[in-house]
Amino acid sequence: MRGRDFLPSLFYCKKFRKVLIQFRRCFNISSKEQQINEEIRDKEIRVISNDGEQLGIMSAAEALKIAESKSLDLVKIAPAAKPPVCKIMDYGKFRFEKAKREKEARKNQKVVEIKEIRLSLNIDTHDFDTKINHARKFIGSGDKVKVSIRFRGREMAHPELGLTIMSRCAEALADCAAVEKPAKLEGRQMLMFMAPKSSK
Repeated sequence: MRGRDFLPSLFYCKKFRKVLIQFRRCFNISSKEQQINEEIRDKEIRVISNDGEQLGIMSAAEALKIAESKSLDLVKIAPAAKPPVCKIMDYGKFRFEKAKREKEARKNQKVVEIKEIRLSLNIDTHDFDTKINHARKFIGSGDKVKVSIRFRGREMAHPELGLTIMSRCAEALADCAAVEKPAKLEGRQMLMFMAPKSSK
């Protein structure tokens, strides 16, 4: 390669490298929850110590020196504030405790499921009672219950019979559940939704 051809290639190579470095920086910052240490490039920031003491407004470089002298990290906690607020803390410990709190919150969170019981127009008393007992268990566990009746053939001509069975079901569960969505015919199915009664 000649010398004069080499110079433009070198220029574009350096330019590409510069763009690549900027892209990497942006990617690293956006992939983290907060900016920390050298990633904080604001001219002025409000700094809070590890003990919650206000250290005032200073440059990011000054704040980073204070953090490093205490073997801690500088973490941006309020980027939208003017000036942005940063705290000196042990970032590793902070992330560990946050993950632990989130895990506990998920553990204590009750996921409400919708369980289904299927009835029929010609259901006998024993089967009806068994289905009601199943529904009672679901409701006792905090879940909602979908009650369904499938209409076959000529049964479609008698939706009132389905409404009668749905009413029986609602009455049987009235002590522990309330009708969330009343019985409604959808195609060949009649559906009713029941939810546990809220304890006041």
